[in-house]
Amino acid sequence: MKPFKFKEFTVHQDKTAMKVGTDGVLLGAWCSVDDYPDTILDIGAGTGVISLMIAQRSDAMTIDAVEIDENAYEQTVANFEESDWGDRLYCYNATFNEFAEEIAEEEETYDLIVSNPPFYNDDFETDDAARNKARFTSSLSFEELIVGVSKILSKNGKFCVVIPFKEEENFINLTKGNQLFLNRICRVQGNETSEIKRCLLEFSFNESELQEESLIIEIARHQYTEDYINLTKDFYLKM
Repeated sequence: MKPFKFKEFTVHQDKTAMKVGTDGVLLGAWCSVDDYPDTILDIGAGTGVISLMIAQRSDAMTIDAVEIDENAYEQTVANFEESDWGDRLYCYNATFNEFAEEIAEEEETYDLIVSNPPFYNDDFETDDAARNKARFTSSLSFEELIVGVSKILSKNGKFCVVIPFKEEENFINLTKGNQLFLNRICRVQGNETSEIKRCLLEFSFNESELQEESLIIEIARHQYTEDYINLTKDFYLKM
């Protein structure tokens, strides 16, 4: 599996079931760093691509990632070490539940938490155990994710996530029970005629007027929309 080269870093992905994909890149480019977050957490690092994108976009001194799968963890660590921001990036090999409890006990918080969580439910499990763990909610349910985040997000922090469009309502309902309010949403389509496939969501403990956006990725095969180019041009080589 060839490494994925971005403008300012390279992501090796030969050891992990989760390869670099559009979802992670969208989230890494879309999540807001306007408030100059100082501490950032990436839940379910995979290859570390989201953390690396945020390291490129921000001056945050602490960018932590947590990854349960050992191969993905090792891959993320290697990608972090090879980047220009190795001194700011750190990955933990643990379940998110264990990690969140430990951080909460130490009364530490994060200003920005991002996650491209596992999301096919168990009906679609394949024979590849590592890929299942990475892709299926059996390893980390939305509820566990949200409860954990609500314990370790700072008072004015932001929580950003990418999920399937069909899960939007369910996910938003779960956050309400944990005092997290939806502040921004971006619904993503492959092209003008395709159905909405993904949602990018931003939550915080503060209620505000909802900012709704939509994003179309392609005009035609490999011909990208201006919106998508503007969002990703700092990262993709050919943009």
